[in-house]
Parts: sequence; C-alpha cells; structure tokens
Amino acid sequence: MSEALLEVNNLKVYYDMMQGSVKAVDDVSFKIRRGDAFGLAGESGCGKTTVALSIMKLLPKNGRIVSGEMVFEGIDLVKLNEEEMRKIRWKRISMVFQGAMNALNPVHKVGDQIAEAILTHEKVTEEDALERAKKLLEMVGLPSDTVNNYPHELSGGMKQRVVIAMALACNPDLIIADEPTTALDVIVQAQILKLLDELRKKLNLSLILITHDLSVISELCNKIAIMYAGKLVEIGDVKDIYTNPMHPYTQGLINAFPSIEGPKKKLISIPGSPPDLLNPPSGCRFHLRCPHAMDICKREEPHLVEIDKKGWYVACHLHGRGEK
Repeated sequence: MSEALLEVNNLKVYYDMMQGSVKAVDDVSFKIRRGDAFGLAGESGCGKTTVALSIMKLLPKNGRIVSGEMVFEGIDLVKLNEEEMRKIRWKRISMVFQGAMNALNPVHKVGDQIAEAILTHEKVTEEDALERAKKLLEMVGLPSDTVNNYPHELSGGMKQRVVIAMALACNPDLIIADEPTTALDVIVQAQILKLLDELRKKLNLSLILITHDLSVISELCNKIAIMYAGKLVEIGDVKDIYTNPMHPYTQGLINAFPSIEGPKKKLISIPGSPPDLLNPPSGCRFHLRCPHAMDICKREEPHLVEIDKKGWYVACHLHGRGEK
C-alpha cells in the first residue's frame, strides 16, 4: 500500500490567451499510492480539473505543460508523445468526466461505447467486448441489457453508472473522477459515491476524486489536497485536516460547510474572490482574503512545509514561516 503509483512533481500548466498566459497550475506536487483515495478540493477555477486533464494529456489546444514531472510507475507522462500516451490512457489511467449527460455519444448504444474502449486496447472480438460490457454494467448495478439502450433512454444516475463502467473497461490502475456527482440528486449522489468506494476496494484501484464538495471527500477519501489559485495550500490525511485545518483557506472552506452533527452554528463565507491568474498577486495568493495576513504574506510566497511525520504539509507563513 505504500508503493507510489503516481508522483506529480512541480507541475506547471498554463493556458495561452490573447491577454497573456493564465497560470492555472503553478508548481503543484503530490503522490498517489496504490489503493489510495485521494481528494483534490478547492473553489471553481483553482486548477483541479486542469491537473486531471494534464495527467490524461487531454488539455485543450491553448493549454500546455510548462514544466514538471508526472511519473506513473516509473514513466514520466510529460515526456510521452500522443501515440505513447494512447497506450496508457484508458488502459492504465481512465477518467470519469464531469457531467455524464454530455460524456456519452447520443447516437451510439452505451454497450458499443463501452466495448469501443476494450477493442482499442485489447485483441478481442466484438462479441467478447460486448459480453464484458454487460458484466461491467452489472458490476455498477445496471441490468446487462442496458447495452442496447441509447443515452437518452437512461436517467442521469444511470448514465453516470455507464460512464463509471466505461472507466473500468480495461481494468485500469488509476481512475480520475472529476465531479462525478454533478447535477445528480442527493439520493443518487450517495449511491454513486458508495459504488465508487466499493469498486475501489474490490478491484484495488487508486482514485483521484476532484470536487468542491468537502462532504464527498470525507465520505470517500483517505488523503486530501486543498488547491487555491493554482497552488496546493494543504495536503494530508482527511481526518487530520477536517478536525484541525492549518491553512486559513482550508479553515474557511470548512467553516463555510454545514454539518448535521453538533450544535447549529452560523456559516462563515470566505470574503472576496479568487485572484486573476493572468496576473496573480505577489507573495501568498490568498493574502488578500486571509484574516491572518501579515506583511511577509504580501512579499514572500510560502512553500509547503511538513508539520508532522505523517505527510501533513501546509503552505502558510503562520507555520514554519514558509521555509522549505
């Protein structure tokens, strides 16, 4: 369980715009072990999805990996060309894209879409691929004859299960789930989360769960990384960070989240808005919204420092004064 499956080191990803380069991911590092359920959280626009698309090498045309490494079982994905990456994409690393409503081709049966991934990577017949598609659909709680349905014949929750079945088609080592419960009602959300957790444990998968919903991560993940304005600000065990968040931004996220346990308390929103990543502020990118901001926060960028021996890191001048 301690073996590293994926190591992201000093990753920088920019989007080239007419006005300049948007520093969407700026020097991000983390590690995924085998069997980990790793949550990546933060406000919209913080760079979560860009990290996922970078790992899959599916950035839009104006996106580029500026520097850094993404080492997957000894292979640096950054250095792979498209042909080499196609052998890994979906076979070794797959993705549940945000919004199942738009993830499926409306003019093809769902069985054919699942079988396509299998036929692309494995030397099997179309009949065998379709049979496996039926078993995958049963695995995610759908009847096998769903292979004959078109996407418009399925509910939102059923479509999401089809997308999960598609992600499992080639027995990958790592699944990236980008907001997998978006636009689903609360009951269906709970079912999808339970399904992902059961499949991860049953198949010994590693999972990266990307969401702005902290309750989803608390349900599913053992590790969490908090992103703000293209940077990682805190990373560690879910239980540690939820019970004693160290970074002011993490504290703000948790204070803004309602709890059904304990006494009622007033929710406190984070004032202000995230910075413009075309021209990010100097020093700590959170200092304009931080209730504990000091002069050093405006001048010097804090770096992740370890605050215990269990891999708990925080990037804040309140802890270790930001020194490496």
